[in-house]
Amino acid sequence: MSLNYQKSGHGSPVILLHGLFGSLENLNGIKRALEANHLVVSVDLPDHGQSPHSDAFSYTEYAQAILSLMDELDLHNVAIVGHSMGGKVAMTMALTHPERVSGLVVADIAPVSYPDRHSGIIDALKSVDLNSLQRRSDADKQLAESIREPGVRQFLLKSLQKTDSGWCWQFNLSLLDRAYASITAWPDIDKVYDGPVLFIKGGRSDYLLPEHKGQIGRLFKHSQGHIIPDAGHWLHAEKPQQFNKIVADFLA
Repeated sequence: MSLNYQKSGHGSPVILLHGLFGSLENLNGIKRALEANHLVVSVDLPDHGQSPHSDAFSYTEYAQAILSLMDELDLHNVAIVGHSMGGKVAMTMALTHPERVSGLVVADIAPVSYPDRHSGIIDALKSVDLNSLQRRSDADKQLAESIREPGVRQFLLKSLQKTDSGWCWQFNLSLLDRAYASITAWPDIDKVYDGPVLFIKGGRSDYLLPEHKGQIGRLFKHSQGHIIPDAGHWLHAEKPQQFNKIVADFLA
């Protein structure tokens, strides 16, 4: 599987991994902040953006796809910044191939299994009648029946694409629906990563919690934490200047 990516900047390499339903564009803010001092590789994860769709979901397979891209780009050792699901891919990579990962920034996610948070969104996406759409705003009206937050709808609609054969979602909705239990889960990896790791939590988010400290400490011996007050799960979009500075300082 050859992933879609964008490369910019010069210096020590950093790979950026977005979250569920997203694309590489989601992390453009941190990309611009890092490219003066780093070679930045922004990636569309499998089943997202312009990367190929797959038949099954697993964090180890997603991590393997990133490793294959590193080989393609002749990058032996990289730092990784991952948000949400991308953070789980990054942690999986560090645990299974520690020699390829120089450091990690994990944005608002823990190496644990989570309860269902997206079934309503998946149902709303499935309910959109793609054949009836004339314009993007038609999809927004249909989503608004189930999803009240305009920001969430705006984020999802970034992945709605018009092609010669009509409108389609760029992400692999049928797979993400089918494999949702695997996405919320954490793979059973009995390994430890000794490199430096920074976990960044949104102060208003409930994804990174005090009860996760034990699991984080077991898997990532040299981890530290930083909280961005008044930020939710989308901390890199809500507080970009703070997020970018924290990441840049850590990677430096």
